[in-house]
Amino acid sequence: MADQPALQRLDAHRWLLPRQGKMRTDGLIFSDDELIGAVRADGTLQQVQAMAALPGIVGPAMAMPDAHQGYGFPIGGVAAFDPHAGVVSPGGVGYDINCGVRLLRSKLVAADLNHQQLTRLADALAAQIPAGVGQGGAKRLDDRQLDRVLTQGAAWAVNNGHGQATDLEFCESNGQIPLADPDQVSTHAKNRGRDQLGTLGAGNHFVELGVVELVADADAAQAFGLFPGQLVLWIHSGSRGLGHQVCDDYLKRLRQDKDAVHSLDSQLIAASPHSPVGQSYLAAMAASANFAFANRQMLTHLARQAIGQTLQISPANLGLALVYDVAHNIAKLETHTVHNRQRQLWVHRKGATRALGPNHPELPPRYAAIGQPVLTPGDMGRASYVLKGSHLAETLTFASSAHGAGRRLSRAKAKHNAKGRDISAELAQTNVIVRAKARATLAEEMPDAYKNVNNIAAIMQNSGVAPIVAKTRPLVCIKG
Repeated sequence: MADQPALQRLDAHRWLLPRQGKMRTDGLIFSDDELIGAVRADGTLQQVQAMAALPGIVGPAMAMPDAHQGYGFPIGGVAAFDPHAGVVSPGGVGYDINCGVRLLRSKLVAADLNHQQLTRLADALAAQIPAGVGQGGAKRLDDRQLDRVLTQGAAWAVNNGHGQATDLEFCESNGQIPLADPDQVSTHAKNRGRDQLGTLGAGNHFVELGVVELVADADAAQAFGLFPGQLVLWIHSGSRGLGHQVCDDYLKRLRQDKDAVHSLDSQLIAASPHSPVGQSYLAAMAASANFAFANRQMLTHLARQAIGQTLQISPANLGLALVYDVAHNIAKLETHTVHNRQRQLWVHRKGATRALGPNHPELPPRYAAIGQPVLTPGDMGRASYVLKGSHLAETLTFASSAHGAGRRLSRAKAKHNAKGRDISAELAQTNVIVRAKARATLAEEMPDAYKNVNNIAAIMQNSGVAPIVAKTRPLVCIKG
């Protein structure tokens, strides 16, 4: 690997990657003494340099503390672009468009459930929720239905009996990205997603029952409806084969477009948002994001059914109300204050999550005084965190935060390290019940493969970007 770029430490949690060469701005890395070594060791810094060389970038090119090398942007990459002089880049959004996570709170105390009940819940969720590579669901959408999903997002699922109206209030952008145009999504992409609504997928996607182990901010936790000992439900999934194909389709189109640009990395090929291909990509990306919102809403409906039927408890007594749903891989036209002036920017978040501060107009009234719930899931064996957005995030990171633990090992390295081990049994020893479609998934997704989410949350807390509200511990995990 080429020599690593030199970093200048700003404080305990931030490093500056100074502008040099073709960079148009600085890089800014959020990390700590333990995690910064991994960032230096892979290609993350070179990818931040390439981000910083893209036309029209505004502010620094950033990497969150869960950052690691990805396609185009590093996972954990954040960058904002002027809507006229800047670009949009499929490599800055990612293949799994609107891969995201949602958290639901229940009215149940986890300690009231015994091991047998948790085992039955694991079996019921695994049976009810289709999971695995290429796995389809029970419903196959016709052309008209699919186009409505691509334009309406989570509202399509709610309007068709798969949720409740209040679910939409607690989704980022109310579960629907505007400007979506199904005509900009290829037939191949549509066919890949036609039977995948309400499916989990594989890789790092999961459904998890957990318990609120710690409340660090009582006022915020109360606003979010969280309390110590509470049973909660995490759902992590995205746009499945449809979004993957949209990304692939537009990368190919851009490579054939004479007006497309890239800086230091061909994976970051990009286009003006106002160009024909740029407009088409944004419309197809929005449609894919809406598919992902609808997918998580359908998964929520399936999980509510499985849990209620298994425990023989009514929906009213179960609760399972949505705390929030956030996107991880997306580009959005947002208004931010830069040098004391409000301006619109295309903010790319690749493996990063939005983190709006208090009183932001896009927040539901319930959270106005607190800020947005920032959902930060960890691995199967440790913990997950609920943070909250801040005004500092709005001024420092374009209202962005870490999206999870971030990989420490490649999937190939994780599988190598898992040889001869029974990951399911190891997790059982820590009182985590796991169900996985494929043994290889457990190897690839074992806790050792991930950075310690406790470090990630601490960096976001101590930097002031996203203070900790609560910590949850896994009890049951369903994987593809």
